[in-house]
Amino acid sequence: MKQAKVHFSNHSDFFVQATPASGKTRLAAEIARWLLEDGYIDYVICFAPTREVVAGIERTFTAVLNQRFGDTLASVGAAYTYQSMEYQSPDFWTLFTAYRTLTIFDEMHHCAGHDPLLSNTWGQQIIQRIQNAATYTLALSGTPWRSDRLPIALARYTDPEGQLICDYRYDLQTAIQDGVCRSPRITLIDNPQIQLVEENENTASVRAFSSFKQLLGESPISYEDLLRHDDILNAVLEVGIDRLSEVRKTVPNAGGLVVATDIEHAHQIAELLKSKNEGYRVVTSQTPRAHKLIDQYRHNSTRWIVAVSMISEGTDIQRLCVCTYLSRIRTELHYRQVLGRILRKMGAADNEAWLYVIAEPLLRKYSQRIADDLPEDQATLQTKKLNERLEKARLDNANSCSDSFTATNDSHSPIEDTDDSEQSSIEPPLLTLSFSQYYRQYLLSLI
Repeated sequence: MKQAKVHFSNHSDFFVQATPASGKTRLAAEIARWLLEDGYIDYVICFAPTREVVAGIERTFTAVLNQRFGDTLASVGAAYTYQSMEYQSPDFWTLFTAYRTLTIFDEMHHCAGHDPLLSNTWGQQIIQRIQNAATYTLALSGTPWRSDRLPIALARYTDPEGQLICDYRYDLQTAIQDGVCRSPRITLIDNPQIQLVEENENTASVRAFSSFKQLLGESPISYEDLLRHDDILNAVLEVGIDRLSEVRKTVPNAGGLVVATDIEHAHQIAELLKSKNEGYRVVTSQTPRAHKLIDQYRHNSTRWIVAVSMISEGTDIQRLCVCTYLSRIRTELHYRQVLGRILRKMGAADNEAWLYVIAEPLLRKYSQRIADDLPEDQATLQTKKLNERLEKARLDNANSCSDSFTATNDSHSPIEDTDDSEQSSIEPPLLTLSFSQYYRQYLLSLI
């Protein structure tokens, strides 16, 4: 807050990078209260990526400002989605020139570009309508970069290195030390004995793999094939269920998040949770009143919520402390934002968050980078046996496998290059994939 006051005395734009779940919205509300109380601004206008985040902004600002905040009569400000920018009336945009405004951009990395030719739609609106009109701007991001490498609107970069210049940074290590965020425990789940049978019209071959990394790198099996395999889903869900049950011994209403790939996948996961007698809710873009269901989950004690792109960046459900990451999205930005959903603390003794993920190479690399955000002596990588009994059985019977899974090649599976005539005459092989009952866990412990 002190840095914001000093900065705004000489500059109109303030860019904040704060680790996900560290309270960026509360910081923004406190800055807005100061500017309003000291008479520097007349109104506060906020933009955010989703309606769920907008609702959270309205709740926080109403409480902190102790005034009406929202698109209602006599409000001191309001929050809108970035998508709504395209549909605002001309009268809306006159607010920025007729009055002194603080304009806040949450998750600013969604808005790309420094000029209209190299901008996305939201970035263009900011450059053309707000950049030179708002009295003050406050840009917030937990992950201030873009997968397409375009510059972020209103951001400044070093020359020639191109490094983002942040006016204030609040990293994960500091947030944990300050007691703002939980300490993450990222667990990568692998299998040491995988068997793949490839059957062509007259022949069949059997290949063995010692890890998911080897399987994905040396076979037609795709990462998404693993995500839809009941054996894999059961293995990941079971460790998440066990952990949630353990946490609920001390935090009775603790919740778990399952990040699914698509709607069909979410319902597949829901059926598995149902078979394990686990309470759950499913929220997707097709779920009626999904935002109301999310808000109900925020305040009740249902164990799990299964979501497809509905509980992502900025969504605040403090009781979430366990997550199984089963999304096909493998970008570092998305992965860190999902981790942020389980980092927000509820009380002094609420110190740990648990993330379970398949040991896919990219996700393992991102996990290690998160560990690198902390001192070396606080990050350890160790092997844990999921089940001692199953490990003994594996050693006694190296060929012990679970039920088989059959899949055919699809658009997600790489196929060897052949010409068109060969592709039309050769049937794709039938793939039968099976796993040992023993799953190895790599615990990346961030203390």
